[in-house]
Amino acid sequence: MALWITDECINCDVCEPECPNQAIAMGAEIYEIDPQRCTECVGHFDEPQCVALCPVSCIPVNPSFVETREQLLAKFHRLHPAGASTPPGASAGASPVPTSLHDPAAA
Repeated sequence: MALWITDECINCDVCEPECPNQAIAMGAEIYEIDPQRCTECVGHFDEPQCVALCPVSCIPVNPSFVETREQLLAKFHRLHPAGASTPPGASAGASPVPTSLHDPAAA
């Protein structure tokens, strides 16, 4: 599932530069996430960076864009056809999907 930014966003500018897929951009009033580019950081990090860094916890899973783990990984490969190099701070063996968002036992 893609993530989305709720209207609790305070426009702190923390999330946008951390998105490895350039899925976050300023909208009319708050930041917005493009669901066609959001992979929940699959293939880049073990957890979504925007969620980890958001000071007001306003970035839940978007129920309008339900995707399986396989679909998120396929989207990652579509966005990065040659494969992505491991960004600074990322785990080279990053889990294909952050388990904290999909596995209640991991929370």
